[in-house]
Amino acid sequence: MTARPAGLIYESLVFVEPESLGDYDAWVREQLERARRTAGVVDAVSFEVGPDVEGRPGKACQFTLEDDEALERFVDGLATEMEAAALDRFGDAISWQERILREDEFRELPAGEMPECLNCGAHMRGQYCGNCGQRARGRLISLWELVRDAFGDLFELDSRLWRTVVPLVIRPGRLTYDYLQGRRARYMPPFRMYLVLSLLFFLVAFFDPRETFGIFYEPQTQEDASDEQRHEAAEIADEVRRDLAEEGITIGAPAATVEAEEDTGDRLDIRINGDGAPEASCQFDEDSIDGPDWLKRRLTPERLTHLCEQIKKDNGRQFLRNVVDNIPIALIVLLPIMAFVLKALYPLSRRYYVEHLLFFVHFHAFMFLILTLQILIGRLNAVLPTPEAIGILLIVAASFYVPVYLFVAMRRVYGQGRLLTALKYIVLTVSYLAGFTVTMIGAVTMAAFSV
Repeated sequence: MTARPAGLIYESLVFVEPESLGDYDAWVREQLERARRTAGVVDAVSFEVGPDVEGRPGKACQFTLEDDEALERFVDGLATEMEAAALDRFGDAISWQERILREDEFRELPAGEMPECLNCGAHMRGQYCGNCGQRARGRLISLWELVRDAFGDLFELDSRLWRTVVPLVIRPGRLTYDYLQGRRARYMPPFRMYLVLSLLFFLVAFFDPRETFGIFYEPQTQEDASDEQRHEAAEIADEVRRDLAEEGITIGAPAATVEAEEDTGDRLDIRINGDGAPEASCQFDEDSIDGPDWLKRRLTPERLTHLCEQIKKDNGRQFLRNVVDNIPIALIVLLPIMAFVLKALYPLSRRYYVEHLLFFVHFHAFMFLILTLQILIGRLNAVLPTPEAIGILLIVAASFYVPVYLFVAMRRVYGQGRLLTALKYIVLTVSYLAGFTVTMIGAVTMAAFSV
């Protein structure tokens, strides 16, 4: 047994088509010899790993570096050259992944004496499994390690979270382009990122702690309000009364026709002025429903009456909640629709449908992130002693950045000229607005019939 020093490991994991395996093995041996002669590289080894889901054999190369400075030189130099040369030489016959590991001190053992990974059963040569990536630990983890695993990606500047979010915001189309080129291990998986950012957006936009955790808040009475709050509330009430008056609705003292015994105290009486406008009714008949037969079979008078009464009962609060609950589903439905539009716009791009879908997964993730930032800026601008114009300027700038982002992302991913991209950009934008409108109408319709 020979001891090896602890250090940093740069690992490349490649899955190779069987017919190219011999040629790839010969090429790898040359690269390993070249790496061993490179300053800062302690050792370079290659070994087999299990096949991928397509049955292609896997080959892993591990390069042990002396320190962080040597790692940085290696990644910017030889590692980048190797990846580019491999993709150029073998093309679609390989898929290339990479990651960086911190290696504890370990000993070289014969294959029969190597410990097995508790997750996948592969032989292990260090503190991480070369097949599935799980750490070689058999003991119970501590509470601190659970917390660190939960929030580590959030506070580590070099984590995949930040390596994904930063280019997502400032480098339009970079994530999609890198993913399609095979550079995937350094970033968070696309659909996971989409779900995380969409959840963050809906949490920030629609979560009201006073409504959800109302038991922990003391109710605020009119006496508790400050003079400024009462004055602001009065101004809002006056503005609402003026708007209603313009529509023929008067809010004033109780009507004189109400019998005295029914008047239980101070209350408002709402009267609609005009040409005898009748009170809103929830009674429907067959003649009031227009449309095709399949729609009439679903919009029955009984169902419409029930829907109307439920909305009137709570002033539409449950209906609004249902709409909000359906928005994420509507946006997910919009993704494959827009991917079909991109497929039609780029028929000669030789890209699969799922690659166009990936483009819009990244774009929607970016949209969720921008909307979340705009909401947070608006709320912070309301509570911090900063000029209101600064917050408004940031929100407007972010809004203008979105269409620019989409145009630049299309150019980077599909590689066409400005004029041709601009024409397709216009078609895509119009299609997106139409698709968004249709899916939102669907969300509202589904919400109405789930009240």
